[in-house]
Amino acid sequence: MDYERKYLELLSKRYPNVQTASTKLINLSAVLNLPKGTEHFIADIHGEYDAFNHFLKNASGIIRQKINDRFHEWSEEERRRLAFFIYYPTDMIDKYQRRMTNGEFDSLVRKTIKGMVELARMLVTKYTKQYVIGILPGEFKSIIEELLYESEDHEDKKHYYDAILDAAFRTERDRKLLVELSRFIRHLAVDRLHVVGDIFDRGPKPHLVMERIMRQRQVDIQWGNHDIIWMGAASGCKVCIANVIRIAARYNNLDCLEDGYGINLRLLAAFANKTYKNDPCRAFYPKAKTKIALDESDNKFVARMHKAITIIQFKLEREVIARNPDFDLADRLLLEEIDHEKGTIEIDGTSYELADKNFPTVDPEDPYALTEEEARIINHLTQLFLHNEMLQKHVRFLFRKGSIVHKTNDVLLFHAGIPMNEDGSFMVQRIDGKDYKGKALIDRYEMKIRNAYLNRYKKKNPERDYFVMLWQGKTSPLFAKSAMKTFERYFIEDEKTHEETMNPYFTLREEQDTLERLFREFGIDPKKGKTINGHVPLDVTKGHDVVLADKRIYLIDGGMSKQYAKKTSIGGYTLISDSYSFHLVYHSRFSSYEELIEEEKDIVSVTHSEDIRERRTYIYDTDQGEELREEIEDLDKLIRNYREGVLKEQEPE
Repeated sequence: MDYERKYLELLSKRYPNVQTASTKLINLSAVLNLPKGTEHFIADIHGEYDAFNHFLKNASGIIRQKINDRFHEWSEEERRRLAFFIYYPTDMIDKYQRRMTNGEFDSLVRKTIKGMVELARMLVTKYTKQYVIGILPGEFKSIIEELLYESEDHEDKKHYYDAILDAAFRTERDRKLLVELSRFIRHLAVDRLHVVGDIFDRGPKPHLVMERIMRQRQVDIQWGNHDIIWMGAASGCKVCIANVIRIAARYNNLDCLEDGYGINLRLLAAFANKTYKNDPCRAFYPKAKTKIALDESDNKFVARMHKAITIIQFKLEREVIARNPDFDLADRLLLEEIDHEKGTIEIDGTSYELADKNFPTVDPEDPYALTEEEARIINHLTQLFLHNEMLQKHVRFLFRKGSIVHKTNDVLLFHAGIPMNEDGSFMVQRIDGKDYKGKALIDRYEMKIRNAYLNRYKKKNPERDYFVMLWQGKTSPLFAKSAMKTFERYFIEDEKTHEETMNPYFTLREEQDTLERLFREFGIDPKKGKTINGHVPLDVTKGHDVVLADKRIYLIDGGMSKQYAKKTSIGGYTLISDSYSFHLVYHSRFSSYEELIEEEKDIVSVTHSEDIRERRTYIYDTDQGEELREEIEDLDKLIRNYREGVLKEQEPE
């Protein structure tokens, strides 16, 4: 009772009397009866900013669908043009202003603004007026509010409505009004964004993807294995720093580090050119193609850097693996297995010829010792990553808005898989002398890496090692494979050595007992639960199953990255959950931003699977509704305490 009294006293500072508490209670009660907002789930963006940005701008096809519903009397060309004015307002203004007379252009802008207002009126019905007013752009707040909540059906109101638009044109604020309306509509169309892992690597603009995600009003992130190495790099983990650079070189994306984040790789480049000058480095040629093809000299330059940082990474891994025997990563220590005279390596009792036998910086007597130059390079790079303002801003956001696993409205979100044994039991990992599994293991992993980041400037920070474990460990829910065969893929041609066995979770997850065990472990109703994952690119147009277990498992990695073009012909998925249904949408592959604007030809979005609910979902059905009911109950107690004289009412400040 003392605890409750103290809590109510604190609450009374926000609601100092019956009137303020009652007003808030009434407002919350009304909110409970609104339809649930529209949620979008996207995974495996992999730095493809242009495609990801377009999916947000067109709300994965929802905006065009709403336009078709509201303006069925308009021509296809008019509906398409309105859609693109909403997606890319400044580009469309520039395009049509150059092609039209002033009178024609003003007429187009007026019609477009009116169309946007009508569409916005349709979308705001799911929100309280207070919420809508709260997100209106400041400069046009009162104007847009008037346009939204006043109809031009009545003759007097029509004059009033037209007068507002006339004034906007007379003061030359019409185009700015159009731009702000477009942003407002885009925001209304996506209430909450869930990013189910792998923002980074492969694609060229992860920094822009992060900036775009950070502008979302409501967002959560489930970390992927490619995110975790960037988070580790920002925490000063040297293995992760080498990994980040290695992958950037592998996919010809070093520009994202140098130009995107401003991380100078000059020391590494000079060392690589000197050390591997006469080395063909064929296995290290960049895999990715860019708009401007690299010539042979550029390929060699990138390949040398690629090989240099790869060898540094293998050396650095040894110290992490040696001081953490419970990580069970000793089989990744392969530099010591090389026979330099024969040019072979022994793995699991079998000898393989090395495809690349040149190891100028590896001492056969002490293979993991960094050379003086290698040590200087990695120490220099560590300081650059630790003190990079943009990267630190992005990683702080990932920690603040992210987690390994997230549950929302009986949906369990995680990037890859929950590590299991063959019998369906959760895999055990020993940490600090104690065994953990299931949710307890995931919570422990999170605690370790959060502490590592908070103490990132400390020289001794052993918890940094857990970023490496989450990147490639057998019990990592972000990796969920038996081993990461990085060395084998570079140095051994026999592809059997490249195989990475998926965790048993992936074969067991469709079994009802396994699925229900998983839901119970994370506090989800086993009869209602769904899981949403990414990690493995799949293509429904090629017959891949992406909706499993009677629509209880959704696999939403559609290969958005252009590096997956051979594996998937599509350009990604969006899973959309509105108040009526779950539906999975797949998108055509993104071509170019300029082509999109010029042709006004939207990326085709096709609904693949739809799970219609028996009745519409309202906020009172959701996790948010449960929180609101608790708040209403607290306000009820506060009002009762005021009326019984237990607490004194005050005038609002």
